[in-house]
Amino acid sequence: MKLLVVDGNSLINRAFYGIKLLTAKDGHYTNAIFGFFNMLFSLTDSIQPDGVAVAFDLKAPTFRHQMYDAYKAGRKGMPPELHEQVQPVKDLILALGYHIISLEGYEADDILGTLSAGCTENDHCYIATGDRDSLQLVRDNVTVLLTATKGGQTVLTHYTPQSLYEEYGVSPLQMIELKALQGDSSDNIPGVSGIGPQTAGDLIKMCGSVE
Repeated sequence: MKLLVVDGNSLINRAFYGIKLLTAKDGHYTNAIFGFFNMLFSLTDSIQPDGVAVAFDLKAPTFRHQMYDAYKAGRKGMPPELHEQVQPVKDLILALGYHIISLEGYEADDILGTLSAGCTENDHCYIATGDRDSLQLVRDNVTVLLTATKGGQTVLTHYTPQSLYEEYGVSPLQMIELKALQGDSSDNIPGVSGIGPQTAGDLIKMCGSVE
């Protein structure tokens, strides 16, 4: 079985910011809708999956907020021009016969990881996201498709264990070690002072882990 798991929040954001504002005749914004489904149709045409699931975040706090109060603090809210397009995207996903999965207390990232872990050696899971955090999920039967919109066109970068190692010089699980050292400013998670991606990579290649 081939399963396509889509990071709904990630792709709709990249569609919105990757395509100039478009509106329908009634004034409703449509650029995120247009871009999202361009990416989704490109993915399904390429992969021909047996099943498609789209994961979305919920507004409720997650277990990460309970662990770290400053998690994602200072992040700007969703622009109203994007907010009004989210529900139409969800309605169209369901109309296509695909599944939407959300769970209070968890993020879309957690759902991507759970679904990919549920695939057996006889299955293959394709994770479509614009977030490099998901590269830690790459396995022999899990391919991450880093998805972006450039000039209105969908650009896919395939990550397998081999291609990940060729680019970063580490294994998928060691991507967690890199993040631990360099931190993640987009989520307001501090790393080790003075250590960026290059130094983090060099240290993990040399030592293997933070420990």
